[in-house]
Formats: sequence, C-alpha cells, structure tokens
Amino acid sequence: MRIGIVCPYSWDIPGGVQAHVRDLAEKLLALGHTVSVLAPGDEDSADLPSYVVAAGKAVPIPYNGSVARLQFGVVSAARVRRWLRDGDFDVVHVHEPAPPSLSLLTCMIHDGPLVATFHVATARSRFLSMFDSVLQPFLEKITGRIAVSPAARKVIVEHLGGDAVVIPNGVAVSHFRDAQPFDGFPRRGGTIGFIGRYDEPRKGMDVLIEALPVVAATRPQVRLMVAGRGDAEDFLDGLPAGVAHRVQLLGQVTEEDKARLLRSVDVYCAPNTGQESFGVILLEAMAARTAIVASDIQAFRRVLAGGAAGRQFSPGDPAALADALGAVLDDAALRAELIAAGDVAVAPFDWDVIIGDVVRVYELTVSGAPVR
Repeated sequence: MRIGIVCPYSWDIPGGVQAHVRDLAEKLLALGHTVSVLAPGDEDSADLPSYVVAAGKAVPIPYNGSVARLQFGVVSAARVRRWLRDGDFDVVHVHEPAPPSLSLLTCMIHDGPLVATFHVATARSRFLSMFDSVLQPFLEKITGRIAVSPAARKVIVEHLGGDAVVIPNGVAVSHFRDAQPFDGFPRRGGTIGFIGRYDEPRKGMDVLIEALPVVAATRPQVRLMVAGRGDAEDFLDGLPAGVAHRVQLLGQVTEEDKARLLRSVDVYCAPNTGQESFGVILLEAMAARTAIVASDIQAFRRVLAGGAAGRQFSPGDPAALADALGAVLDDAALRAELIAAGDVAVAPFDWDVIIGDVVRVYELTVSGAPVR
C-alpha cells in the first residue's frame, strides 16, 4: 500500500507521538509498504529520515497540560494539499487530529480513506469541546479510529459519538534489550533514571526531587540520571544542597543513548501526576530489562499489568515515592522479579505484534468495511 502518515508535532523535538509515528513508519517500510510522513520541521535539516516531508517550522500552542509545537493556517493547508496530491496514497493516517495542526488540516482536505489515532485521554480540553460543533463534520470523515488506550477510547466515544479500536503504542523491544549500558554502569542498586521534560509539572520531577533526600539519607551510592528538555540552569539551581551532587543532567539524548541510559540505571522512575493516556517510556524501560517505580495512575497501571511489572505509589506523594524507590533499590530479588514480570508485560506491545493490527485497520478502511 501507499501510506501517508501525518505527525502533528515538530519532528525534531522528542515526544511520544513522534516516536510512535517514527516506529510505525519504519516498521511499515520494512514490510514493503511505501510510506511518507508529513510533519512540522525544518526543511533544510540534514537529519530528517528520507521518508519524512518537512512542512516548515511550527509554533508553540498549549495542549494537554503541556506546550505542543504545531502548524496550522493557509500556508500549511497548501503544503498538505501538495503532499496529498504527490503521494496519491491508498490510505492516510493522521495522529492527534483534535488540536489545530497538520492532522486537522488533513482531515479537512482529504477525501479518501482516512485513519486517525487518538493519543490523549484528557476529556477537559477546549479543542475536544469543539468536536460537537466546528470540527464534527471533518472528524466524521475518519472511518478508521484508533485509540492507544481505553481512556483515550472513552474520549472518542464521549466527544465523537462513535467508537474506536484500541491498539496500544508499540515498542521496538530488541532495540532496547540489545543496547549497551554506559561505561561503569549499572551500579547495582544505586542509580535512578528519569527521561522527559523535567520542568513540566505533570511529569512529576518536583515529586522525585522532594523524595530524593529521603532516599539518599541512608544510601550514599544513590545517583539520579536525568535526560530530557528543560531549563537546565534553573533546575540545577533549585536542587536541594544535600543532593545536588547526586544529580547528573544529560540534556536531550538520541534514541540510541536513551536505550543505553535505560540499560544503565537500576531503577527507572516515572513520577507523573496525571494526564497520561499511555506510558511508552515504561514499555521502553521494561524492554531494556530495568525495574520500574511509577505513580499509580490508570494509564501506567494498565501498562504495568496492574502493578505486577512495577512498584507503584500514590501520585504526587514524595514520601510514598521515597518508600517505593528505597524498597526496589535495596532488594535485588525484587528488582529481578519486576524485570521478569516486565518481560511478560512488554511482549504484546512489541511492534512485531502491533503492526498487524494497524495494517488490518488500513485494509478495512480502504475496503470500506467497518473497523471494530
């Protein structure tokens, strides 16, 4: 098939949706399909994969408790039309069509078979509230609806009045499992990892930093490795004096180094406070065979097999997080138990499994059959 995929967020800024689109495109290409991805990005960038068509720079827009870099407007619409014309696709797959973006523009312009994946599980959104009015006629053109989780599916049902098939985010298990740790790691019970935008409140870094002095008080070997975007100077200046020397800030890392980081740490910590529809980073940590401590939110609970594949704690509670981290750091047998459960939990999310479900949605959409 000739498949067009639209990523609404800037390709050059790491994020869960971008990673999902990248892995999906590369898996489809490996299966012999022809794939083109349209995404905001610098047209002069030498780092773009050959299958990505850059639609130009995006602008920051508040969305889902964060700031997303999106693209919208007359110029963007012209680029969408040209991409659709040149691609002559059998099916077009847009991601996150609710906010003003290339995905929404594609829904407005494209008249052929159309699939959409909904990633966000936040019902209270001014964009989602428009579903019943301005956006409804365009989103009704979507005949293949995919939700990455039951929570995301609930949003579709409530706002679109239709249903969606749940196909979770995938992970390239072998990529993480085969990665080599950084030199000198892991330290066996001494290193905590965090990956994400550390100055974004819903990612929970402030909870982790408040818990760290408690964890470190009786564990002189404990270190925290942080990878991701944020204001490094403000972050480092705001660290408690007693733990500042224990924190290593790596900045934004490549996909290769992210896998190496996950293989290097003894425990991966996800202290998110909410507004998560899934938990791709947890899949990646399980694929890397790393024990997990994560907040007990619905999306994480599902990924962690109801808590069997990770130690969970009450969201936003530094004391509960400190207890959970201490228990996992101190007990090698517990870490081994969580890792073994993670091996089982991550297996159904391997792209080798997920891709068949996505292609089936494409086939049903092209044929005009209902997607269930």
